[in-house]
Amino acid sequence: MIDIKDLIENPEQYKASQRARGASESAVDELMAAHEVRSAAITRFESLRAEQKVHGKKVAKAQGDEKQQLLEEVKQLSQDVKAAEAASGEAQAELRRLQAGFPNLIHDGVPAGGEDDFITLRTEGAPRDFAAEGFEPKDHLELAEALGAVDMERGAKVSGARFYFLKGIGARLELAIMQLGLDQALAADFTPMMTPTLVRPDTMAGTGFDVEHDDEIYRLERDELYLVGTSEVALAGYHADEILDLSAGPQRYAGWSTCYRREAGSHGKDTRGIIRVHQFNKLEMFVYCSAEESEAEHARLLEWEEQMLTKLELPYRVIDTAAGDLGLSAARKFDCEAWVPTQGTYRELTSTSDTTTFQARRLNIRERTVKEDGTKGPTAPVATLNGTLATTRWIVAILENHQQADGSIRIPEALRPYLGGIDVVEPSGK
Repeated sequence: MIDIKDLIENPEQYKASQRARGASESAVDELMAAHEVRSAAITRFESLRAEQKVHGKKVAKAQGDEKQQLLEEVKQLSQDVKAAEAASGEAQAELRRLQAGFPNLIHDGVPAGGEDDFITLRTEGAPRDFAAEGFEPKDHLELAEALGAVDMERGAKVSGARFYFLKGIGARLELAIMQLGLDQALAADFTPMMTPTLVRPDTMAGTGFDVEHDDEIYRLERDELYLVGTSEVALAGYHADEILDLSAGPQRYAGWSTCYRREAGSHGKDTRGIIRVHQFNKLEMFVYCSAEESEAEHARLLEWEEQMLTKLELPYRVIDTAAGDLGLSAARKFDCEAWVPTQGTYRELTSTSDTTTFQARRLNIRERTVKEDGTKGPTAPVATLNGTLATTRWIVAILENHQQADGSIRIPEALRPYLGGIDVVEPSGK
């Protein structure tokens, strides 16, 4: 959640952020009003409690009628204190509710607007000219089925629409992509993590997901647990209610997990193949660092993502996501989108977000600061960031961009060591 003190000191900055997101500016005024009500309620409660203590001392010394009168006043004060304490609790709960629903303050330079208002920062690599090569490219599913790599029909038979089996070279390709990403993460001093895919409501909400109204989330009502759509959730909760030592620099984790998304509202959109499915695997970078380091660390995450795309020899572009498409937690988000030949457009493969101290405030994750004289300082919320290194969807881009006229697939050189040295995969019928 946002820093309420910073909002009170800089309300116009937060209103500008809300405008860029296409969200309500009045939410800033509501938060400020709720903070005033809470402060007044706390002041009244503490004042009455102090008065109650004073009267208690007077009662101990008084006698006769004076004591009786004081006892009546103490009785009334006791009722007033209880009422004031309840009012203080209610005011605190209302402020917390408003804070929980208020989005993060965006960084300067984030484009205003919605999904289509992103800014393209750069384009790397040139899409292949299949017409010049003399053949029409096939889509990833046609290629995958010819390779015996994906079975959508039996996936639907077993689990329903938008489920699938990866088999043979399809399963090997996914593992190869994930292992390539993991090796890159290890080289950058990430700690590998196999994370839980079921989490508690407080962990999901602490990461910034609306467990009550988010139709993308799978919920297990009997157990009051949620299936995660990214290992970011589990990794964000990993250090909840802890004080971290970041004196040696950021703590970086690479979470490997299966992920689940309902894909609500996407009916009729990308229903063919494995672009938009309910279950997939993902390797996610997650970082804890000092708030002052978050923007520099964000740039590093983006660089690591681009290194992966370059290794897989994919043409791609980097976009600066518009404020209205950031979600609740992110202050800035960069997406890397690979070219998909049969769609004639770029599609997201990676995403990296700087959530600043937003998640850490919700999950009570802090660091111990150090004063200029080297002594221990007060604690401060840490910053958290996340970024994708590999997912099942990468198979789509690899198959389509590296297909040959005969339906075979040229394997990018960086992947070959993870596939036993295979450089070309032939259709299963050949």
